[in-house]
Amino acid sequence: MGPLLACWRQAWQQPGIHRQIWGLALPMILSNLSVPLVNLTDTAIVGHLPGSHQLGAVAVGATAYEVLPGILIFLRMGTTGFAAQAAGRCEGGPLRQILAQALLLGLGLGLLLALLAAPLAQPLLHSMQASAGLQLQAEEYFRLRLYGLPAALTSCALIGWFIGAQNTRAPLVMLLATNALNILLDLILVLGLDMGTRGAALASVSAEWSGALLGLALTPAILRQYPGQTCWATLRQWYSWRPLLAVNRDILLRSLILQAVFLLMAWQGARLGDATVAANALLLNGLLLTAFALDGLAHALEALSGHAIGAADARALRRILLVTGCWAGLASLGFALGFGLYGDLFIQLQTDQPEVQQLARIYLPWLAILPLIAVWSYLLDGLFIAATRAREMRNAMLLAALLALPVALLSQRLGNHGLWLSFISFMLLRGLCLGLEGWRLARADGWLRR
Repeated sequence: MGPLLACWRQAWQQPGIHRQIWGLALPMILSNLSVPLVNLTDTAIVGHLPGSHQLGAVAVGATAYEVLPGILIFLRMGTTGFAAQAAGRCEGGPLRQILAQALLLGLGLGLLLALLAAPLAQPLLHSMQASAGLQLQAEEYFRLRLYGLPAALTSCALIGWFIGAQNTRAPLVMLLATNALNILLDLILVLGLDMGTRGAALASVSAEWSGALLGLALTPAILRQYPGQTCWATLRQWYSWRPLLAVNRDILLRSLILQAVFLLMAWQGARLGDATVAANALLLNGLLLTAFALDGLAHALEALSGHAIGAADARALRRILLVTGCWAGLASLGFALGFGLYGDLFIQLQTDQPEVQQLARIYLPWLAILPLIAVWSYLLDGLFIAATRAREMRNAMLLAALLALPVALLSQRLGNHGLWLSFISFMLLRGLCLGLEGWRLARADGWLRR
């Protein structure tokens, strides 16, 4: 413990590393905080319409839709690791290749998945056994959001590439523009034209396509910093895709498990009534807000540690881990205190329905605890992504889900409290499993060696 403390103190006292971390993290925190605003804006505006079924419909429809880009988050994660290592080696050709591959995958998978998901909307939402009014509006919202899926996945791939190239200002511009447009269109379509949940969905789709096009326009300026040529012939060769697809396969399996947990939570909550699913949606927006903000530090860790791994600099890697971990712990404490002190205001901003507000206040303590527990899994994900250690991420996620399953089964009789207890347990186990896997790799000197 003594040597580790001395190493941390030495790293912490170097002002250059703080500038490095926050120079990358701050734009990503601002960017990431704007991401949940797509659903948060829909929720807040629809939440002030009469009837909890409309708010519940947006909550359920948005949760079902977010499963799809959530499953394909490998388009960002896998891209970041390879792009960061190529940037660390100052190789412009591979950096261009990973960009082209990520864009092709994002657009192609977005189109394919949208076509496959559309027929599944009705049976999926019907299985939640919600009220008829909620189900019909949730289905319409979900189907309309699918038109924006190719754009959302293209943006996901672009953001991963930008982070790997150590440029976090481009994602900031992309996401702020996307969400500003979404807010404007929500106000026009939902409140101005009285289009309800349909207007909220159309606003989100329009904003997603605008963000993707803007991201594409920002790539040439970054490519000029890394001279090189794209070898288009290589893109037609299977061997050039194999490393990216292998990493993406494992991240896909990991993401399937994670999204299954979120979908199960929405499914179980819907069985407890429209007001309960609406209350859970308000609190889960808080979780998303926290996760996306803390992910800003994780993204900085991805870019800097991936650069260190590409340059085979073990000392820089250790320094980045220690300092970023400390800042992440302090940030999670700030969020926990924020929800503890101002959680009621957070709920009131999202809805004025008394029944939903009252229920959300009952379960608010769970949200206040969550950042302190979840932050470590976010941060460790960043390290594994930077090292393209997707197999280990997959194994840790699977083990955490299996260990949390008995808790979920035993806590069902506790109602919604049991649902939140199960989710907290899963997030705790996820961080512990990743930590143990990371400790094993460190002992075997596996972070810099494949």
